[in-house]
Amino acid sequence: SFAQESLWFLHQLEPGRHDYNVPAVMRFRGRLHVAALERSLNEIVRRHEILRTTFAVIDGQPSQVIAPELSMPLIIEDLRTLAVPNLESEALRRVSEEAQRPFDLKAGPFARAILLRLAEDDHYLVLTAHHIVCDGWSLGIFTRELTALYQAFSTNQQASLRELPLQYADFAIWQREWIHSEDFDRQFRYWQRRLGGPMPYLELPADRPRPASATFRSGTQRFAIPRVLTEALVRLNHSEGATLFMTLLTAFKTLLHHYSQQQDIIVGAPVAGRNRGALEDVIGFFVNTVVLRTDFSGDPTFKEMLGRVRSVTLEAFDHQDLPFSKVVEMLRPEEDDYFVLKP
Repeated sequence: SFAQESLWFLHQLEPGRHDYNVPAVMRFRGRLHVAALERSLNEIVRRHEILRTTFAVIDGQPSQVIAPELSMPLIIEDLRTLAVPNLESEALRRVSEEAQRPFDLKAGPFARAILLRLAEDDHYLVLTAHHIVCDGWSLGIFTRELTALYQAFSTNQQASLRELPLQYADFAIWQREWIHSEDFDRQFRYWQRRLGGPMPYLELPADRPRPASATFRSGTQRFAIPRVLTEALVRLNHSEGATLFMTLLTAFKTLLHHYSQQQDIIVGAPVAGRNRGALEDVIGFFVNTVVLRTDFSGDPTFKEMLGRVRSVTLEAFDHQDLPFSKVVEMLRPEEDDYFVLKP
């Protein structure tokens, strides 16, 4: 797919990075049937071709190569043998270390599993995949299937998961054919109108100069919104025909406008990219990025801005099939660094 192609080329430029690792951690308390767990993992690999996929260069272009069979060995690390004062801290250190271990996109496979044993009845399962075969939605699929399969195999039952009607390669083929369609032209004309011409940098006050290139260093701030405020936001959503995403995005854009005093505020947002029912249960890299550009001119009220953000968001979601990499490639913005693909 075009999204995979972008990640593959980025890897050629900077191999050995872990920026696109997608980790998931599960904790098992109680008796664990290790053989059933490993069998469950390998049944998921059998069901989803993308987990048996590697990449080969054919006629100068990367192509998917799907192995008819591939096993995912479950590596077991018994932390009880280590002379450390705190097994819990050591387990969390190993989780972080494993989540950041890079993949080799030239060889594969692009998913791995490690089981950390803290006690006979206490384990961490660390699953790590490269974004080129997986996205956030896929982790939910993986978790649901692993739960159902483990419950079946650990009790010597047959699993009841239905076979998938489509695989990720089917989506990639459809996408390559779709770019020659009228719908592709329609969506491209929309993004050409929205993003054509020079793109503004967001000039926020900062305590150090903007770096010459992206570093991807960032942080996370977690906080709770009080219930009374949440209820007020829900009432506002209902009265304005908006969603909570639109309302919070309006608040975020208003904050950026306040700090920058710029009228043209652009924010990127991920979309699941699964707008067809047959794709809902398929593991793969479907996520896309849409660009939400809002005009703050005319000193609008917050409700007026919410209306503008609502309109822009609905339009963008209606034109979300166009891969973000194709938007960048075809529009060729003057400042390529502005459009670094980072779902």
